[in-house]
Amino acid sequence: MKIEMKKFSGNPILMINPTKEWESKAVFNAGVYYEGGLFHMLYRAIGEYDEYISRLGYATSSDGENFQRMSNDPVFIPEKDFERWGCEDPRIMKVEGEIFVTYVVLSRSAKAGAGLIRTALARTKDFRSFERLGMITPDIAIDKDTFLFPRKINGRYAMLHRPHNWIRKDIRQEKGKTFVMVDGVEVKWNLPELPKMFPEKPSIWLAYSDDMIHWGNHQVIMEPKFDWDNCKIGGGCPPIETKTGWLSINHGVEKIGKKHIYRGSVALLDLDDPSRVLWRPKEPFLAPEFDYEIEGDVPHVVFPEGAAFVGDELFVYYGGGDKCVNLARGRIR
Repeated sequence: MKIEMKKFSGNPILMINPTKEWESKAVFNAGVYYEGGLFHMLYRAIGEYDEYISRLGYATSSDGENFQRMSNDPVFIPEKDFERWGCEDPRIMKVEGEIFVTYVVLSRSAKAGAGLIRTALARTKDFRSFERLGMITPDIAIDKDTFLFPRKINGRYAMLHRPHNWIRKDIRQEKGKTFVMVDGVEVKWNLPELPKMFPEKPSIWLAYSDDMIHWGNHQVIMEPKFDWDNCKIGGGCPPIETKTGWLSINHGVEKIGKKHIYRGSVALLDLDDPSRVLWRPKEPFLAPEFDYEIEGDVPHVVFPEGAAFVGDELFVYYGGGDKCVNLARGRIR
């Protein structure tokens, strides 16, 4: 297999809106869902840098290139105590006929180190009102890049996530007990099951659930293995079902000195057992090369978060430099 992608010449497709305070500093990392000829986008917006609190805006498009903001105000703002420091990085997926959104929440401000980072789940019918379903990642995991598969697999819900601290250096085992470092504090492992192994570096994990809230059977499915993901890897876009497997669009981070470079990558997972990786190219398909990706609030970043097939053409939406929303289009051959 081969992925062929080309960045849209009209990038960035969504930028800051200086007339609206809540999205006047940065607009990036958008989740996208396509159905019935319409692209729905939830995008992350920043209106100040003192606390760096994220809110979500809503935009739509009929061609996938030209998006129109559908509200003067954010459609999703911090309301619950666990969201008080922001609602970040939305992913959109339709699961068993309903639209769900995963989003990242912090236990303290991003400027103060973010604290315990977890992922929460919400449900929506119109992208304007949302039913919050609560946290879905464990309280012993610093967990981002989390989203669900669009259907049950062998009778259970499935998700991909990236528990950043479930790595060897942050795990200690002594006298039959397991401990993990969580936000600088060592705590006892409190999940019913202990994974068979912990990777050396932050990796992509698979988990299963009967109710979408409580997750188990955590297992590593992809670890860093190339120069361009030598620091960590994580999921990007919710998996897309194809005839040959689940298309998983991810990101990899390369560390060169003090510089971190984010790139877009891809893999194909088995339809019946997504822990089996069928295809994983040696090279990324998306890398920072233009000013809107190399510069920005966080330089050298392309961060895919939304994807959709329209016919046989793949649309991938990614953040550039943590500052703007961009599009790449192409095909899997």
